[in-house]
Amino acid sequence: MSLKARFPARVRNRKARERREGRATDPLDRFAVVLRTPARPGEALFARAPRRWQRMLPFTVVGIFVITLLPVTIAVLTNDYGANGGWAGALGVAQTVPLLLAVTRPLSAWAMVLCADVAGAVLLMGADGVGGQTWPWPPMVIVGYQVLMVCLGLRESVRTLVQVWLATGAAGVVLGFSEPSGVTNTVALQFVLSGAVLALTGALRQLGDARQRIAEQESISEAERARRTLLEERARIARELHDVVAHHMSVITVQADSAPYRLPGMAEPVREEFAAIAAGARESLGEMRRLLTVLRGDGTNGAEGAGGELFPQPGIGRIQQLVEATVRAGQPVELSLASAAAEEVTPAVDLSAYRIVQEALANVVRHAPGARTRVSVTRSAPGGDVLVLVVNGPARDAVVEVESSGTGHGLVGMRERVRLTGGTLDTGPLPDGGFRVAARLPLNDAEKEPS
Repeated sequence: MSLKARFPARVRNRKARERREGRATDPLDRFAVVLRTPARPGEALFARAPRRWQRMLPFTVVGIFVITLLPVTIAVLTNDYGANGGWAGALGVAQTVPLLLAVTRPLSAWAMVLCADVAGAVLLMGADGVGGQTWPWPPMVIVGYQVLMVCLGLRESVRTLVQVWLATGAAGVVLGFSEPSGVTNTVALQFVLSGAVLALTGALRQLGDARQRIAEQESISEAERARRTLLEERARIARELHDVVAHHMSVITVQADSAPYRLPGMAEPVREEFAAIAAGARESLGEMRRLLTVLRGDGTNGAEGAGGELFPQPGIGRIQQLVEATVRAGQPVELSLASAAAEEVTPAVDLSAYRIVQEALANVVRHAPGARTRVSVTRSAPGGDVLVLVVNGPARDAVVEVESSGTGHGLVGMRERVRLTGGTLDTGPLPDGGFRVAARLPLNDAEKEPS
């Protein structure tokens, strides 16, 4: 399969994976993800954004509002409401400057601004020009308060947002009992706008929390799926090796039992030693069969588990049949099988070589149909290591996307089999779009426990 042909599939797979994980590639999508990402306590809004300008955006926006609202508030309080210039300046600072704190500590900023707004409403009750104006919340107060609500909604929990909203309404109701004559009451307007902004931003935060939890669960599920796949493959290898080891144990048992008849005149201590060997071999064989029943996981029916997979396990000698079957299925495969490849190999190496070729050919049929494939099974030297090589070129029949929902048994199984024999495995794509699987199965290390 050529790199050019596989590129669209890779792009589609990557975009699908990014959508599942909450990531995006378009600028607007990336910004939406940043907006939905909840910030930790004490952390500035957008603090975990990938770009510096995104992390600085909340400070910039709030700073623009403060710079704009501060002189406007002072001018309106002085000119329209007739407030004293000193009081107007103090109120302007108290009602706008705390907004800068909203980026990192919105709840503290809200408490400061609400107190300043209530104090301003009380002072405006005695102002000369309050008649005909909006009260208790002037237009500048309403605008600044909504900026504060946005910061609160993106940071705090739903319970806190409801308490803030109710406190806003309660403050307006209490002030309403001392309403000056001739003013336009803005308690309801502030209450409705605050509720709407809190609901919208709170929903965005909840969506971000949900996406984060989903991403965490997907990561956990993926790790569990990989672990389960590995365990299943190890169990399958153990089931196959059982037949090999059981054969040797059975031979030991027969030889130990028949030794007194094949070698007459044997001393009694020697007879007892052979009898002990036969008994130990039979006991080990029984333990292996019970273990195999558990590994097969056949439920409570142990007889069924013990009766499965009784046929002989394949080896290097059957790779020729495997390749011929693959060729009949329409896959062009060339085989180079050394005549001495299967001589004096251990059962584990014999079975592992066959299974590696089988898994590699299955992957070629699945992911690169029609690709010319070369299979080589040789020995590094007379009596040396077994070398298995499967190389396929780019696909010819069709472009098949790599499966993202499969079990992944192929490469996992190869690694486990090579690890079992103490060998090495090298897999990876080729520059022309093909794929290569190369395994070295040593005979000398096959009996050692892999590290």
